[in-house]
Amino acid sequence: MKFGVVIFPGSNCDQDAYYAVKTLGKDVDYIWHASTDVSGFDCIILPGGFSYGDYLRTGAVAKFSPVMNAIKDFAAKGGRVIGICNGFQILCESGLLPGALISNTGLRFICKHVNLRVENDTSDFTNLCKKGDVLSIPIAHHGGNYYADDDTLKSLEDNGQVLFRYCDDKGNVTDEANPNGSRNNIAGILNAAGNVAGMMPHPERAMEKILTDDDGKIIFESIINRLS
Repeated sequence: MKFGVVIFPGSNCDQDAYYAVKTLGKDVDYIWHASTDVSGFDCIILPGGFSYGDYLRTGAVAKFSPVMNAIKDFAAKGGRVIGICNGFQILCESGLLPGALISNTGLRFICKHVNLRVENDTSDFTNLCKKGDVLSIPIAHHGGNYYADDDTLKSLEDNGQVLFRYCDDKGNVTDEANPNGSRNNIAGILNAAGNVAGMMPHPERAMEKILTDDDGKIIFESIINRLS
């Protein structure tokens, strides 16, 4: 089993993602954004950061990187892909996930721990969780406000494609628990096939108790469990 971590110019969580996989004893390599070959990997991680400086629109330039065509082919063949924060934005911009990430309602960068309620416990990315579990995971973003039109939102809800929602520490989904204005408090979603996931919170930053929480481990452990 082998993971790949894509590096775009401006990525800043690539080493965190690499370390997260290594701590679980799995093989992992970096993938440069100009690569056109992603063969040999079982799961590809698009990490957080500021790809291409986010100068045009968050993730909008990264979708043109050569590696994204390879990742689209990889995903079309059933390969697992997870985008975290900026990686989530890139997946939406490239059409691998529906919807878009727009500026936080407060128009400010937010960096803090939030609570996430697990909405789907059968996915490749959450199969070791139980539906309704509350995970404490940090966020760090300015454009984490998930938006989709009503039809897309209904499709996501009806098909079980919502992975996580922002909630309070008891699992209640409230406006107060929503840090960025995301529709339906959505913090993470799946594609229709279930092999591509995106989430704004950073599980790779919650791998060890010494860093406050290790709730992020279960995301990576679930991927490993499904691929084993």
